[in-house]
Amino acid sequence: MAEELSAATSYTEDDFYCPVCQEVLKTPVRTAACQHVFCRKCFLTAMRESGIHCPLCRGNVTRRERACPERALDLENIMRKFSGSCRCCAKQIKFYRMRHHYKSCKKYQDEYGVSSIIPNFQISQDSVGNSNRSETSTSDNTETYQENTSSSGHPTFKCPLCQESNFTRQRLLDHCNSNHLFQIVPVDSGSWIWPGGPVVGESIYK
Repeated sequence: MAEELSAATSYTEDDFYCPVCQEVLKTPVRTAACQHVFCRKCFLTAMRESGIHCPLCRGNVTRRERACPERALDLENIMRKFSGSCRCCAKQIKFYRMRHHYKSCKKYQDEYGVSSIIPNFQISQDSVGNSNRSETSTSDNTETYQENTSSSGHPTFKCPLCQESNFTRQRLLDHCNSNHLFQIVPVDSGSWIWPGGPVVGESIYK
């Protein structure tokens, strides 16, 4: 019991978030060699893109892991005991229930819409080794996230990677998650600000 309590208190809130999607872990899996933890879906998607490397540190991943990653059951159990703040209403929720809470949180839905798609998508330094680097300048990227207003009076946004425009906030998030999740972008600009969210371009290599 004492060992379990000691292990639990060694975790921080960041340990319950996936470094790929930046959301609370869903079905967490852990790499054997480097012990990094990801959502199972994020890990398998990254494996299809990168082949044999850990999405975070580029360490080797065995063929067996790529097909059937090991569940991080210890972390799942701790997520059932520890709580964190909802990013919108600040209510304390058990981590394993956080994604479910988003579906009923009015402030969350007002901010991001009713879709359960991850809202704080970060365009970061490519974590799986792709070579498609955006050549867009810092000034251009800063302008990309300026809000425009549609004829309906709602703000619209332009994609910083393909320049497609007239997205609502949620549709831009969906577009980026679907088309640019593993695309490399420069990380030397501190001025890229996601509308209502984190700095875009921040590296996940912390």
